[in-house]
Amino acid sequence: MSFFLAVTILFTTTSFTVDMHFCCNQLVDMAFFGKARTCTVMAQEKDDNSKHCTSIQEKDCCDSQTLVKPGDDSFKKSTVILEVETLAFLSTFIDSFIDLFELLENSELTFQAYRPPLLSFDIIILNETFLI
Repeated sequence: MSFFLAVTILFTTTSFTVDMHFCCNQLVDMAFFGKARTCTVMAQEKDDNSKHCTSIQEKDCCDSQTLVKPGDDSFKKSTVILEVETLAFLSTFIDSFIDLFELLENSELTFQAYRPPLLSFDIIILNETFLI
């Protein structure tokens, strides 16, 4: 959910331009980051006599359109005022949180060879307290 919201904010605040070139009311070229190629340039590259329009030299035959989506900078930026209590809390929180991830050294366990004392009396039977 947070990734979706971050992408939404990114696309709503970013400005972009789409440049389109039409010949005879048909889309010939579309460019997002530059100028769209015109049909005269494409006809020269093809060296082909078959053209989409009746004549490329006609002024009404070809048309270029540019769509501009301006960026939005109307977001209110948050300001954080740090106080002494906040800084004290943050420092203690960070210190205690970092201690959780410290690696323990391989130290010798002192209680590994410890044997518990033997029971001389069974207290549960002596007091006759049985769980049912």
